[in-house]
Parts: sequence; structure tokens; C-alpha cells
Amino acid sequence: MKNILFLALSLTASFSAFAQEVGTTTDVVHYKYGMHLDVAKVIHITEAAPTCAPTPVQMTYQDSQGQTHTLEYSIIGGGCSN
Repeated sequence: MKNILFLALSLTASFSAFAQEVGTTTDVVHYKYGMHLDVAKVIHITEAAPTCAPTPVQMTYQDSQGQTHTLEYSIIGGGCSN
């Protein structure tokens, strides 16, 4: 009986952890000039490709209401030299 109860609790914990992880994914918004951004905290920025050309990067951030967003924008890659 204890094994069945332990198994049931383990499965419930696994499913709730999975549900929380799936709920945190966000859609990627592509930056357009003049967009209003409400960035309260930057969580992560991807690294630029090692090329000497415009390359997309993504910034994941929280707004002032605590919602998580992902923004994609272009920067010059890290492969340029003088």
C-alpha cells in the first residue's frame, strides 16, 4: 500500500513540474523600430554568431508586471575585426 501511495505522489509531482515548465514558454516577438518595451529585468541574451554580418539574437526578459517575454532583434555578429 505504501508503494502505491509513493508512486501516486511521485507521478503527481512529476506532472505538476512538467505543467509549470510548459507554462513558462513564450512566443518570440520580432523587434520593430519604435516598439515600446517594458523591460524590468533581463533574464538571458543569446550570443551573436561569429560572423561579420547582421545576425539575430534573442533577449528573454520580465516586464514590470512580472510576465516573461522573448524579443528577437539583429546585431552585428562577433566575427568582425578592425
